[in-house]
Amino acid sequence: MRKKLILASASPRRRELLSLITNDFEIITRNVDERAAEIDMENKGVPAVLVSEGLALLKAKAVFDELPEDEKRDVLVIGADTSVILDNEIFGKPKDKDEAVSMLSKLSGRTHVVATGVALITAEKVKCFTEETPVEFYEYDQYQKDLIERYCSGNEPYDKAGAYGIQGGGALLVKKIDGDFSNVVGLPVSRLAREIESVINY
Repeated sequence: MRKKLILASASPRRRELLSLITNDFEIITRNVDERAAEIDMENKGVPAVLVSEGLALLKAKAVFDELPEDEKRDVLVIGADTSVILDNEIFGKPKDKDEAVSMLSKLSGRTHVVATGVALITAEKVKCFTEETPVEFYEYDQYQKDLIERYCSGNEPYDKAGAYGIQGGGALLVKKIDGDFSNVVGLPVSRLAREIESVINY
C-alpha cells in the first residue's frame, strides 16, 4: 500500500532534495532539544559520526508519535540531521561571526566528514542509516583567509552545520569531495530513494 510521506524538517534544502524523489509529501516539524540529546549521546560514548542518526530518529519520532492513531498506519516519516566532523569533534551551527571564522579556518587544509543521519518510521518498521562524505578544504593561505572573512560577513554560514553551504558561496572553500554531493547539502537522495523502497512499496 502506498504511504503518505512526511518530512520532519523545515530545511528548504531538504525539501528541494526530497522533491527529486517525489513531490507528494508533507512537511511537519516538532521542537526537540537537539543540544541536550547531543550531549546525552556524547556522554554515552556515541561516536560523533553517529550522533546525527540519533537526532534524525528523535525528530522523526517526535512527529510520528503525535500523529492521530488512525493515520499512523498510512504514513512514512523521514527525519534527517547533518553534522560536520573533524577529529571526532562536531562542528554545529555557528552562533556568531567569530565562531564561523574559527570553524572555517580549522577546516581549511584538512579533510572533514559530512555525516547525514536519516530515520524512516512507519507503523511497522523503523530504519536508520548514516551517509558519510569526506570533504577537503583548500589550504589556509591568504586567499582562503580573505575568502572566509568575506563569506562570514554575509548571512549564509549561520544556519548551517560547520558554517558553510556547499551549494552556495561555501563551494569556493572546497577543494574536493569524495562521495554524494547531495549528502553534503543535507540529504543523500539517491540512497534515500532506495531505502524508502526497502521500507515500503512506494
